[in-house]
Amino acid sequence: MRNILLLEPNYKNKYPPIGLMKLATYHRMLGDNVVFYKGDLNDFILNNLYSELLLKLTSIDKNIIWQKHKNKIIQFIKTAQKDLLEEIVSLSKYDLLITNWLVYYKDYFKRKDYFKNPTWDRVCITTLFTFHWKVTIQTIEFAKKIVKDKNQIFIGGVLATVLADDLEKETGIKAHKGLLNKKGDLDKNNIIIDNLPLDYSILDEIEYKYPENNAYYGYTTRGCTRKCSFCAVWKIEPEFSEYISLKQKIKKIEKEYGDQRNLLLLDNNVLASKKFPQIIKEIKESGFIKGVKFRNPNYLDIAVKNLKKGKNDIAHINKSFEQLHYLLNRLKSDNQQNLYNLLDKYKLIHKNTATKKNILQIYPEIKDLYEQNRNKAPKLRYVDFNQGLDARYITEEKMQLLSEIPIKPLRIAFDNMAFKDKYVKAVKLAAKYEIKHLSNYLLYNEKDKPEELYQRLRINIDLAEEYNLQIYSFPMKFHPIDGKKYKNRSHLGRHWNRKFIRAIQTVLNATKGKIGKGETFFNKAFGNNLDEYFTILYMPETYILFRYFFEYSGRTKKWKNDFNKFEVSKKEELKRIIETNEFINLKTTDKSIIDFINEYYLTNRDEILKNPESDIYKEKVKYDRIVKKKDRRTQPQNK
Repeated sequence: MRNILLLEPNYKNKYPPIGLMKLATYHRMLGDNVVFYKGDLNDFILNNLYSELLLKLTSIDKNIIWQKHKNKIIQFIKTAQKDLLEEIVSLSKYDLLITNWLVYYKDYFKRKDYFKNPTWDRVCITTLFTFHWKVTIQTIEFAKKIVKDKNQIFIGGVLATVLADDLEKETGIKAHKGLLNKKGDLDKNNIIIDNLPLDYSILDEIEYKYPENNAYYGYTTRGCTRKCSFCAVWKIEPEFSEYISLKQKIKKIEKEYGDQRNLLLLDNNVLASKKFPQIIKEIKESGFIKGVKFRNPNYLDIAVKNLKKGKNDIAHINKSFEQLHYLLNRLKSDNQQNLYNLLDKYKLIHKNTATKKNILQIYPEIKDLYEQNRNKAPKLRYVDFNQGLDARYITEEKMQLLSEIPIKPLRIAFDNMAFKDKYVKAVKLAAKYEIKHLSNYLLYNEKDKPEELYQRLRINIDLAEEYNLQIYSFPMKFHPIDGKKYKNRSHLGRHWNRKFIRAIQTVLNATKGKIGKGETFFNKAFGNNLDEYFTILYMPETYILFRYFFEYSGRTKKWKNDFNKFEVSKKEELKRIIETNEFINLKTTDKSIIDFINEYYLTNRDEILKNPESDIYKEKVKYDRIVKKKDRRTQPQNK
C-alpha cells in the first residue's frame, strides 16, 4: 500500500479539483492510502507531527484526553512558548516523559528534520490559472521535500499544460500535459483515470469550503472546436469528444455520497456536439427535468455507512461531526440540552476529540432524532453549463432543448463585439423559450477597446429591460496564458491603460464583480453614455469607490469642472499622465497639471477610512451618520 498525497495549491477557487477527485478514486481502487490537502503547507506539517506526537502522549498517559489540547500542543511545537509547555505538562503526572516528547517534536519541527524523512510515495498536484504561478511553484517545491522519489511527483491541470516547459525549467519536474485519458498514464494498468467517477469524500478532509457545492460535477463533452487566442482549452483538450455518458456516474455518486441537488457541467463547447439532443435526453433521464424538486438525503446516515465500510475515515468523521452539530443547532430547549449532554458523554462537543468509535456508538441513540429534524424542504434543482455556451452554435432547436431542463443560469459568452448579432439573437431565443435567468462573461483587456466593454454591458441592460430577463454580466480581465506576463496580473491590452483597468476593477469591487438588471444602477456605475463612462474611467479612484460621499460633498462636481477647464493640448497631456496611474514623480513641468494631480489623485482609501486626524476622514464620518439617520427614517416602523 502506497501513501498518496493529493495537493491543491492554496489559492481561492470556486470549484473542487475534479482531476484530484478522480485520482482519489483511482488510488483507492488500487488499495493505496490517500490524503487530500489544500491550505497552509506549514499547517500540514504541524498537523502530521501532532498526529505522531498524539500517539506518544496517549501511550504515556491514557487518562488524559490529549485531543482536547490539540491547538495548544501545535502552538507549542510551532512557537516553543514556555508557558504553553508548562500548561500542557501540568496535565499529567508523567511530566518528565511528556516534556521530553514535546521538546523533541518542537526541535524536530524547528530543524525541519521532517524533510529528512519523507513519508509520501507519490504526490499529485493540480494547477489552475497561470497567474497562480508563485503559489504553484511553492507547492511543487514543498512536494519535492516530502516525497521519497521526486520522479513520483505528478503535476497536471491548466498551468501545467500551458507552461510545461517553464515549469520543468523552474522545478526540475516534468508536467503532465492534458488529460489522464490513456491506459497506463500513471502506472502499468488498463485503467483510464479520466473515465473514473469522482471521490466526493476528499472534500470533507479539508477546512476549505468550495463556494459551488452540493452538485454533481462532470462533462458531457470534452475539448472545443475553436482555437481562441485567449483560451487554453484547445491545448489541454486538443481533441473534441462529442459525447460522454453521465447517467452511471451520477448513480454511483448518489449511492456512495447521496443525491446532489444541482448538475454543474464543465463542457467547454457543448453546443458544438452533434449529439446535443442525446446529451439533453440523458440529463433529463438523470433526474434534471424542469420543475422537478430535490430533497436533501440523510447525510448523517450516509456518513455513518461509509464509516462502517472504512472508506476515508477522516472525511466521514468530519462529515458526521458536522451533521451532529447541525442537528444540535436545529433543536430547541430541553431537546437541545439533552443532545448536548449526549455529545458531551461521547466526547463529540469538540472536533478534535471526535472519533470513529464514538460516532458509531452515538448513532443508534440519535438517528431517529436526526431523521425527524433534518431539513426535508423541497428545492428546485438546476443545471449549469458553467463554462458558457457559444452563441455561434445556438439555433432555435437547441434553445428549445435547453428549455426542457432546469438550466439556471443560461451562460452565453459575449467576448467580442464582432459576435453582437449572434449574441443578441441567442438572448432573444432564450426569452422566447421562457429562459429568464442568463449570465455571461465579458472578456476585456485583450484585443478590445475600452468602449466595447461599455457597449456590451449596455446591450445586456437593454435586452434585460426589453424582454424582462435577469442578465448578470461578469466582466473578466484578460491575462495571457503564456508569454512574458503570464505569471502575474500586470498585462495591458493594446487599447487599455493602468488607470482604466483600475477604474473598472474599482467599480466591480462595489458591485461584487457582477452587473445585474437595472438601468438606473448601471448608469450610476458606468455612466449614461460613453462620454460619462470615460469621465468615470479618468476619475480619481477614491471618487469612484466612495461615489455618493464625494458627490454629496461637492468634490466630484469640482473635479469635473477643473478637469474640463484644461485646454485641448494640456488635457491630452493630463490624460496621458492619469492613464499611467502613477501620481508621484510626475513627468511634466506644467504647474497646472501638477496642482490638479496633487489636489485630486493623492488621497487614498486609508486616508478616508483609517486616519482619524484627516479632515476628509472626519467629513466621511459625519456623512455616514447622516446616511444612517436617513435609512432609519425610511425603514418601516413596527407598531
